[in-house]
Amino acid sequence: MVTFDKEILKRLAGKYVWWKTPDEAMEMPERVVAQVMNIGDYDDVLLVADMMGDDYLRDVLTHAEIGQFNARSWNYWHYRLGLAGEPGQVPPMPKRNT
Repeated sequence: MVTFDKEILKRLAGKYVWWKTPDEAMEMPERVVAQVMNIGDYDDVLLVADMMGDDYLRDVLTHAEIGQFNARSWNYWHYRLGLAGEPGQVPPMPKRNT
């Protein structure tokens, strides 16, 4: 279990999960983290990475839901967190089974 500063994450929730109140967003902190990983500015990404740690970020990425990451962020985080293996071997993004 990761311990983190709830007030910092709540502030980020207010900034990046605009369709919910910060309190509602904090019910699922992994979604707040995923949103920062996907569209966060540089300082906020560094803050989340430092606060949560790479293992937590790997878990968020490997359990990502459809639409949580754009292609650019998906690729970046797989390389940044050592999940891509060889160059060009990023797993496919989550998608709906139709």
